[in-house]
Amino acid sequence: MKKITLALIVFIIFSANPGFTRLYAQAKEASVKVTGEVLTPLDLKLDDLQQFKQVELKRKDHDSNDHTYTGVMLSDILQKAGVTLGKELHGKNLSKYAQVEASDGYQVVFALAELDKDFTDRMIMGASKIDGQPLAPTDGPFRIIVQDEKKPARCIRMVTAIKIQTAK
Repeated sequence: MKKITLALIVFIIFSANPGFTRLYAQAKEASVKVTGEVLTPLDLKLDDLQQFKQVELKRKDHDSNDHTYTGVMLSDILQKAGVTLGKELHGKNLSKYAQVEASDGYQVVFALAELDKDFTDRMIMGASKIDGQPLAPTDGPFRIIVQDEKKPARCIRMVTAIKIQTAK
């Protein structure tokens, strides 16, 4: 009964407010571009992310409440793009980093070693859902979630690009 009621409420909101329909359509068309020092540049839409293994991660957010995020390990996305990871991530390659950009201009940086499963068990994911629901337009449609950091400052919202670069 709750699912039917929720579905009816969502239908009424979308029907009564064309702005919600437009936001939903924009979210479906939004993408994350993976560029820079990659073998295969990517332009991933929401549907593309569903092709990856989905993982869940619980963490406190800015609201100090625990949430369950669903999405893709960032390392899986980078691996598909042909980023230097695994056995090749040594020597000069350890100076490579991922610069993550949001639609509002916010940027954060991760050393590739922070994202590589051979270096760490810490989960850093590209989330598309929170508590089983799509991310709100002010958070998504893509968001990076970092496990166990004391501050959620690198849990960047509205992600549009990931650029792989080498520090000079």
